[in-house]
Amino acid sequence: MKVIIDTNILVIVLLSPSRRSASYKVFEMCLKRQLQPQVGCALFNEYEDVLARPHIQERASYPAEEIEHILDGFLSVCVWSKVHYLWRPNLKDEGDNHLIDLAVASNAAYIITKNIKDLNSGDLRFGFRSVTPENFLEVYHGNNNLSHH
Repeated sequence: MKVIIDTNILVIVLLSPSRRSASYKVFEMCLKRQLQPQVGCALFNEYEDVLARPHIQERASYPAEEIEHILDGFLSVCVWSKVHYLWRPNLKDEGDNHLIDLAVASNAAYIITKNIKDLNSGDLRFGFRSVTPENFLEVYHGNNNLSHH
């Protein structure tokens, strides 16, 4: 199943790597290739920028070099998608529009994020859903038919 993993999920995994957290479980599903995370130029740059910020690295449960390895491991299971058209769904946070563009371009079923309110604020609607990691796991485990997406 194609999914977009918002940067805030990776930050949660690095700051609080509890194997019990929904964010960690979604991250682990990606690494095990149970999910097919999609990445594009804008999201790749955001991952690199945010995870290299000093206040993130200072609070992370891992040293900076290990954060780099974790990101590299995650990116190794991601599928690169080119965004050819910018939909610009007029989200409250302009910086989140690239997630919508990537979800449409890659035909992703879900954007998994902790930022549901902003992602659902746009005028345009597409065939994917924006869900929290907790909601995603409920739906995923509650419905074995999701794999057809």
